Amino acid sequence: MRIALATRFEVGVGARVLTVEVSGAAHGSPVFLLHGTPGSSTGPRPRPSMLYRQGIRLISYDRPGYGGSTRLPDRSVVDAAADVRAIADRLRLDRFAVVGRSGGGPHALACAAVLPHRVERAAVLVGLAPRNAADLNWYEGMADANARKHVTADRGTADHMHELRALAEQTADDPESLLAELRAQMSGPDLLFTRSVLFQRLLAKSYADALRVGPYGWLDDIQAFRREWGFALDTIVPPVRLWHGAHDTFSPASHSRWLAQRIPRSEVHVQHDAAHFGAMEALPPILAWLTA
Repeated sequence: MRIALATRFEVGVGARVLTVEVSGAAHGSPVFLLHGTPGSSTGPRPRPSMLYRQGIRLISYDRPGYGGSTRLPDRSVVDAAADVRAIADRLRLDRFAVVGRSGGGPHALACAAVLPHRVERAAVLVGLAPRNAADLNWYEGMADANARKHVTADRGTADHMHELRALAEQTADDPESLLAELRAQMSGPDLLFTRSVLFQRLLAKSYADALRVGPYGWLDDIQAFRREWGFALDTIVPPVRLWHGAHDTFSPASHSRWLAQRIPRSEVHVQHDAAHFGAMEALPPILAWLTA
């Protein structure tokens, strides 16, 4: 007897199509997992059998421009809420939880802000603060190479965007090359974590799936982060839990601390022996909290 599901399908949103993956318990508590940057609906997550035992129905999708989802040029972070609502309507879900990992974090907060009567709880793992965050040194604690990518996006010139496009295209051709580049920027806990061959394969597959139709999802994410997000943090109604590794060199823990000070019903946990990719191990207990 089949005890856990893992299925993929498409959802129409106007003239666009979103590719969706659902795994875990068919009638379990629904949780949307919003992937990182770059990333896809096939990104690392607990196995369907583990989700089944937790009683969780995990829903993920390719953001516009990634994988099988139609691009939405000039999209904003807040646009993710309409996509999540369309998928929830298709699945006939009145209430659900959301969790965003890394670049998915701002998009999860958008859902919590715009869909307060449907989002029961929200979580952000190793997320980012808005680019114009007051009283935050946005780059402090970032690896130099990662900071330069964000500076490149801020400048917005054709030459700098060409650099970002070239990196995305290189990753599409050789997904493992991005992981090799990231390892040069990692702190100790991430270097230890990414020794796992299984994790390397999962991440490389996610990158390959994300960029198989071009670099636009990644480029559009970066542009969306540097613009106004389209919602106010202090309007978020559902409870929010933020998790961060203290040694994160990609999105520093100061970003989560800053968010926690501005989201009304939020709490933050900074784990002192973890970094960015420790979010993978933090996900199962976060899922338990989201569905409690």
